[in-house]
Amino acid sequence: MADKPQTVLVTGATAGIGLESATQLGMEGHHLVLVGRTPDKLDRAAADVTAAGAAGVDTLVCDFGSLDAVRALADEVVATYDVLHVLINNAGTVHADRTLTPEGIEATFAVNHLGPFLLTERLKDLLVASAPARVVFTSSVGHYRGTMDFDDLGFERGYTIMRAYSRSKLANVLYTRSLAAELADKGVIVNCLHPGTVATDIWDGAPWFARPALHLAKRLFMISPAEGGRTITYLATSPEVEVTGEYFENNKVKRPSELALDDELAERLRAESARLVGLP
Repeated sequence: MADKPQTVLVTGATAGIGLESATQLGMEGHHLVLVGRTPDKLDRAAADVTAAGAAGVDTLVCDFGSLDAVRALADEVVATYDVLHVLINNAGTVHADRTLTPEGIEATFAVNHLGPFLLTERLKDLLVASAPARVVFTSSVGHYRGTMDFDDLGFERGYTIMRAYSRSKLANVLYTRSLAAELADKGVIVNCLHPGTVATDIWDGAPWFARPALHLAKRLFMISPAEGGRTITYLATSPEVEVTGEYFENNKVKRPSELALDDELAERLRAESARLVGLP
């Protein structure tokens, strides 16, 4: 990436690895656009990122559980910014019980995949016009266990928290590879990553019986949000990152699951995702 300050949009920026990466990018002197669900939390995050040394900090409210809200976010970004050098799709969720969005879509798939998919597709032209640019998706090692059943994407049958989460993270890797191929000759690098097993509050949505074990794991085995955030920051701005369409662990390219390498599956997913979010 260029030495001059970049305009970087980070979703899920009010806590955890999103906030930590935004703060690290602020320390590098970039202009941050922070996206979160809650104005109060956004204000606190903006203060932290500003104090870190960001060239500028803006905040935008968006609940990725609503496709209408994602459309409004994309419209606001296009109307407000002449350039967007880095898009970090980090917002994520899990649900112990099967939950539906206002549009009737299973919420884990909607927030973790469809929302980022819609936002990225709507901002794609701006990213190309701002090239060299980058897109980063926070995926997970959980994608290795992911499946993709187009007859039951929302797990009307057999829902569990990890099956839904793993499917959404597999979708992240499939879309990363497909989008990277599309934009390879347009100056836009697209990659995804597993940030490590991070002690954040995303797993507060786990079943009650799993929470004591998760609490213990956070203290004994999980890395800090700051460490996890650095994996996002690396893909966002490091000059060492020259490849596109790759899945990273520990800042190194790693072969994803066999399903994630299925180009026909990726194209079918893009077509179905476009249908679900109302894109042509």
